[in-house]
Amino acid sequence: MKNLGQMMKQAQQMQAKMADMQAKLGDMEIGGAAAGGMVAVTLNGRGEMRKVKIDRSLVDPEDVEVLEDLIVAAYNDAKGKVEATMQEEMAKLTGGLGLPPGFKLPF
Repeated sequence: MKNLGQMMKQAQQMQAKMADMQAKLGDMEIGGAAAGGMVAVTLNGRGEMRKVKIDRSLVDPEDVEVLEDLIVAAYNDAKGKVEATMQEEMAKLTGGLGLPPGFKLPF
């Protein structure tokens, strides 16, 4: 039973650390860009879009599709960085647990 108590204590500590990490990620800003930085998107660590910047030279009412594609590309770039950052933070958090490969948190 001593092991079970220890596991419960570790689970509670992990839960507190995860809450702290989620708060930290929510405050973090991560940018992505397309067209050499002419379109930039900023997301928070939860993947919520916070800012969009578009160089005026890209604004052409006759060719809206290119601008739309560049916004999507910038968002995807930022989203990939957010996911990589989240994985790094999770690795720091779970480093001492010895979780099996492929095991993902939060459940």
